[in-house]
Amino acid sequence: MVGFSFLGLITVLLVYQLIGELIVLAFGWPVPGPVIGMFLLLMTLLLRQAWSPYLVEPAQQFLRYLSLFFVPAGVGVMVHLTRIGEEWLSILVALVISTLVSLVVTAWVMLGLAKLLQKAKLGAK
Repeated sequence: MVGFSFLGLITVLLVYQLIGELIVLAFGWPVPGPVIGMFLLLMTLLLRQAWSPYLVEPAQQFLRYLSLFFVPAGVGVMVHLTRIGEEWLSILVALVISTLVSLVVTAWVMLGLAKLLQKAKLGAK
């Protein structure tokens, strides 16, 4: 099946990011534009499922190079190493608390979904 090219996928991602940025600027929402863009892309893929097969191959190519996106983050850490050294305690506390909150919320959602699926399974019998 012929689909989008790798460049086509990047273009789709950037267009949705741009749309998200424009929405954030227009409404003044305190949410990053790329988050809105990815949500809109998700909604598009759910509503227009015919697109999904065309994005599989370029998405797999994109995932092969995903580690390159961590290079700027690593450089940023090295540039701000002294600041990280000065504020290590607050950074550590934020990381630990956010990790614990994420684990608790994930467990809570999984339990809720398990109960929902169990009810649906019992209701289907």
